[in-house]
Amino acid sequence: MTPAITDTRFDKACIFGAGAIGGWLGAALARAGCQLGAVARGPALQALRDQGLTLVHGEQREHFALRAESDPAALGVQDLVVISVKAPGLPDVAERIAPLIGPQTVVLTAMNGVPWWFLQGGVDAGVRGRQLHAVDPAGRIARAIPERQVLGSVVHASCSLDASGVVRRHFGNGIILGEPLAEAGLPPSPRLQALADLLVRGGLEARVSDCIQRDAWYKLWGNMTMNPVSALTGATTDRILGDELVRGLITRVMLEARDIGERMGLPISESPEDRHAVTLRLGAFKTSMLQDVEAGKPVELDAIVGAVRELGQLCGVATPFTDALLGLARLQARERGLMPA
Repeated sequence: MTPAITDTRFDKACIFGAGAIGGWLGAALARAGCQLGAVARGPALQALRDQGLTLVHGEQREHFALRAESDPAALGVQDLVVISVKAPGLPDVAERIAPLIGPQTVVLTAMNGVPWWFLQGGVDAGVRGRQLHAVDPAGRIARAIPERQVLGSVVHASCSLDASGVVRRHFGNGIILGEPLAEAGLPPSPRLQALADLLVRGGLEARVSDCIQRDAWYKLWGNMTMNPVSALTGATTDRILGDELVRGLITRVMLEARDIGERMGLPISESPEDRHAVTLRLGAFKTSMLQDVEAGKPVELDAIVGAVRELGQLCGVATPFTDALLGLARLQARERGLMPA
């Protein structure tokens, strides 16, 4: 499907959700010469206005100027809008994003889990076009953001906030970009290639994918287990995989997800043990969901685990182990007030 957007210039860029990943991407866009803006609230808004954006990596510390506003209308129409909020924040984005989007605006998603556009292209015809209630139950997000203006991404970078407006990059500096509506195997669209080139100029390891759903599913295949298990136990990834019983549960969940991917036309050739080895090589770290639980922030269970259960139902794949993990993690989140009942 041909994208509606022909303009490949990204002079004005706005980050909607200037947290760790949003700040990391914002720094790259500023390095590449974009006029950078951000939509923020509370302490984050004040910090960005007072001090700008800071990116820390090792001994290196970079500072970038930007315009931060609480009202998107104050920033006006952008060439590029990056959505990097946690999934529970998407309904708020849908309500407020309209002033940033013109007919040539590209909207890039940089989020964990299964996005609302996941079934709009790149998957088997049996599930294509279906609405995912776990991530967009009333279709509000899809109505607010024109699907032909969306680009998807998969982030391979570990970042955290030292303070509001101060992003620390730990490891990884990569991002994969793709057209959610494109058929697999097609060459990259001009806007997709232009954005990848821009981010490379900004210092990122950016590459394009001919099927962004495949890359998103592969990343989810690993973190759909590590995230909720860490949130339940408080353990780092090395300790989780070091317990043979927990590791066995994670393997069972991953096998269910692999079967779902096969039915959707997104096969994974690796075994769960192959992926465990990759995770262990990253060392001991806290997942983003565990960090959210410790900070008392809403958790992304619907997009990371609930959506997998729903996809299993759509594909006719039984998911008893995924269901059990989701139920336990959801109950804990609700008891802590981190997820609505």
